Amino acid sequence: MNILIVGSGGREHALAWKIAQSSNIGKIYCAPGNGGIANLCKCVDIEVTDLKALANFARKKNIDLTVVGPEKPLALGIVDYFRERNLTIFGPDKKAAEIEASKSFAKYIMKKYNVPTAEYKLFTNYKEAQEGIHTITPPFVLKADGLAAGKGVLICNNRNEAYNALDLIMKEKKFGKAGDKVIIEEFLEGEEASVLAVTDGKDFILLPNSQDHKNIFEGDTGPNTGGMGAYAPAPVIDDRLLNVVKNKIISPVIEGMQKEGRPYKGVLYAGLIITSKGPKVLEFNCRFGDPETQAVLPLIDSDIVELFMSAINNKISQYKLQILNKAAVCVIMASGGYPGDYEKGMPIKGIEEVDQKEDIIIFHAGTQKKSKNIITSGGRVLGVTAIDDTIKATIDKVYNAVGNITFNGAYYRKDIGDKALKQK
Repeated sequence: MNILIVGSGGREHALAWKIAQSSNIGKIYCAPGNGGIANLCKCVDIEVTDLKALANFARKKNIDLTVVGPEKPLALGIVDYFRERNLTIFGPDKKAAEIEASKSFAKYIMKKYNVPTAEYKLFTNYKEAQEGIHTITPPFVLKADGLAAGKGVLICNNRNEAYNALDLIMKEKKFGKAGDKVIIEEFLEGEEASVLAVTDGKDFILLPNSQDHKNIFEGDTGPNTGGMGAYAPAPVIDDRLLNVVKNKIISPVIEGMQKEGRPYKGVLYAGLIITSKGPKVLEFNCRFGDPETQAVLPLIDSDIVELFMSAINNKISQYKLQILNKAAVCVIMASGGYPGDYEKGMPIKGIEEVDQKEDIIIFHAGTQKKSKNIITSGGRVLGVTAIDDTIKATIDKVYNAVGNITFNGAYYRKDIGDKALKQK
């Protein structure tokens, strides 16, 4: 099979790495790819939002399967576009992808189908939202309704912070049209976890659960980022809680989407918080998480292409998922200043030496090749992943690897996985 991967980040590098292990693979392409993905497959200079060019490329190169990484092309309807042209693609169509593209739609689904989530109010008018802040007791959370690259969620400890956040979203348009609507919801206490389900619209398989670290600084402080690291599995979700997630969250949403005339095929990502009253949904995403994918895929011992084709062909119930009895930890190395302004073009040293070590995988995110060198080209630069038998051994291994990679201004959190040790 010839495969096309759409995207350019660490998640797409992890997908390429796992797809390359499949037993029946011909050529693998990635559009647009990055400096690390180029070592695994042919990178092509097509933007993820150029649906016409992607479809033309898929036809020209006899692509048997397209796998979509980021949310933007899914929200634009890449799956519909490809299907109309009889091109095989893995992911939800435009109507199903709205579960991420519109937080108000996700809330509508959760409310209608009794999925546990935070209490909330939706506002489309700035003045009414201001008045709404005045009537709700802090702390609470303000969310831009649309896609905001993981940065459109603002936790507010008091009303002044909330007014500032509202100005940022609705007046200054920090997140563009994503801020045309705003959700104000109650702040939930608890520990976060991510659950990924691969579904054919009816049946589903859960991948190893994980925990992301959104904030830039240790101790989950500072502004939100696209994710500073992840580990899997997350012990905060035991077997009992996993059954609750299956029966009270994943299953009702998949059934509900079917009833709404929006059958969901692809990866459904549930961002959860484990409260004293059980798991509740913070958000749904319509694709693999980043950096969760970099910690989850190394634990899968099955053929991932067969998994994707099972979802496409409505045969998930027949697929047997094999999981390694190990732990994985991914630490993101970012450019200094991220998620604010940062410099690009910094040469990266130590990658090749670290990449040769057993059970260490370096997933490139914001990198590009310049002559023979790999240089930084984004905020999140690398995801360094380690695998070992225990979470403690894995944490030690990954930070040893991270310490051997250098570039000017490199920043990373030093507490990825610590919560797992406390759970133990």
